[in-house]
Amino acid sequence: MNKRVLIIEDNNDIRENVVEILELAGYSVHAASNGKTGVELAVKHTPDIILCDIMMPELDGYGVLYMLNKNPDTSAIPFIFLTAKAERVDLRKGMEMGADDYLTKPFDDMELLNAIESRLKKKDLQENFYSKSLDKLNHLVSKNNGLTELKKIIQERKTRQFKKNQVVYYESDRGNGLYLVISGKIKTIKLAEDGRELMTGIYNADDYLGTNAILLNDIYKETATAIEDSQLCHIPKEQIEQLLNLYPEVGKEFIKLLANDIREKEDQLLQLAYHSVRKRMAEAMLRLAGQQGEDGGSFKISREDLAAMAGMATETVSRTLSDFKEEGLIEKKGSSITLLDTTRLTKMKN
Repeated sequence: MNKRVLIIEDNNDIRENVVEILELAGYSVHAASNGKTGVELAVKHTPDIILCDIMMPELDGYGVLYMLNKNPDTSAIPFIFLTAKAERVDLRKGMEMGADDYLTKPFDDMELLNAIESRLKKKDLQENFYSKSLDKLNHLVSKNNGLTELKKIIQERKTRQFKKNQVVYYESDRGNGLYLVISGKIKTIKLAEDGRELMTGIYNADDYLGTNAILLNDIYKETATAIEDSQLCHIPKEQIEQLLNLYPEVGKEFIKLLANDIREKEDQLLQLAYHSVRKRMAEAMLRLAGQQGEDGGSFKISREDLAAMAGMATETVSRTLSDFKEEGLIEKKGSSITLLDTTRLTKMKN
């Protein structure tokens, strides 16, 4: 069966051109000239993916996305914004509301087809991820009913793609839910008064972001940004709170996550306050290597991110890495670093 695409666009020429391209590519296409009609078609036909303009009469693209997210039958459909406005505030608003991607007009045939194929592939892969990831979530609950409810919550949520350097949320944003990292890497940072970044954490697959904001009913205390192309699942605050209220054991496990996060940040502050530049660099690299699983001796990181993590200037990072390389402690090629002597790095004198 052909994949079904819904295009919502008030510009007749653009809409007809997109319909023609998609039909030639073998898609089954439904088209709407305004947001209101688009929502009606989405509910009626349940397409596999939706393309939607932002600026439209009657109901704009944000309104369309809001209405579809409220309906359980349409909330998980991949959603791509079409926009002639590439301002950050517009794109950020759309992503925060749950859009999966965006295309800036004018776009060519291949950009359109690649965007659609990419999102459809990610949707197909999502089911495979859940079967693996849910096994790792078993430790969060001790009751069968709790596990069933947790599975239901996650399976109802669609994943979101964050491109490299795209912000997941900003410091001081209201905490609106938990993020489960499916693939890729996310960093959290805080800005000093002089504008320098301090990296407070790196999160890999199966890690949670935003635990403290949810448990404390507070704002996000850090800015979270994708280090590389990443896929995340967002679980709304209301669903997490309901789960915590119904199943106390789940709450205990999330409290443990928060306690571990606090302890790691306390250790980081002590290192920044009392450890030498060389020792801080060694500890930062050991921590990064330890997050790589089987490839624990190697990792990739930019000089700027390593500086933010170790709490030092980028020039100091370059000098220290050069010293470590000359001493046979590491091997460095571009942004790739391989630890050659973890014993000496672990015992680095202060």
